Amino acid sequence: MSTKDRSLSRDVVATQIPSGDKHTLFADTKVFIHQVLGGSYTVQTDTGLFRIDGKDADALGEEVVTETVQAATTADGAPDPEAVWDQLKKVYDPEIPVNIVDLGLVYSLDISKAEEPETGYKVDVAMTLTAPGCGMGPAIAEDAKNKILLIPGVTAADVRITWEPAWNQSMISEEGKMKLGLI
Repeated sequence: MSTKDRSLSRDVVATQIPSGDKHTLFADTKVFIHQVLGGSYTVQTDTGLFRIDGKDADALGEEVVTETVQAATTADGAPDPEAVWDQLKKVYDPEIPVNIVDLGLVYSLDISKAEEPETGYKVDVAMTLTAPGCGMGPAIAEDAKNKILLIPGVTAADVRITWEPAWNQSMISEEGKMKLGLI
C-alpha cells in the first residue's frame, strides 16, 4: 500500500462530504488520504469522501498534534486580531486546498469583551460558503470556532454563516488563486 492508503485502527466519527452528516467509520475500514490541511484529514472510502478530525489522527496511524497558540494582545489587553486571522487561515473546506480566509469566505471579524464569564474576550465572525447548498458549512464554522477558542484570552466565539453578499471567485486572494491555478 502507498503511504496514503490506510486501514483505520479504531472506530471514528467522521463528517461525510459534502452532506455534512456524521457517520461512524469502523476499525479496519480502508481509506485513502486525499488532503491533510488545517489539522484535519479528507479521506476516501468505498462509500465516499469523509473528513476526519485531527483529534482522531491516531486511527489513521498519524500523530495527534495538540495545538497551542502564542498570541500578542492589544494595548487594552484584547487578543490581537492578527492572531484570530492566523487561526482562521488554518481552517479549510475539505474539498478545496485553500484556507477560508484566502478563499474570501470570511466577511467580518469583531473582538469584544465577553459578557460571561466576566473575564476574557468574545470573537464574532461572519462568513459564507462557496455554495449555499454546502452541507459542510456547520462543520467548517465549528472548526473555525474551535481554532479561535485556542487563542489565549478568548473565552467565547460565534461563527455565523451568511449569504449576503453572495460569494464569487473574485473574492479569492491572489495567493488562493495561485494555489487553485486560476492565475
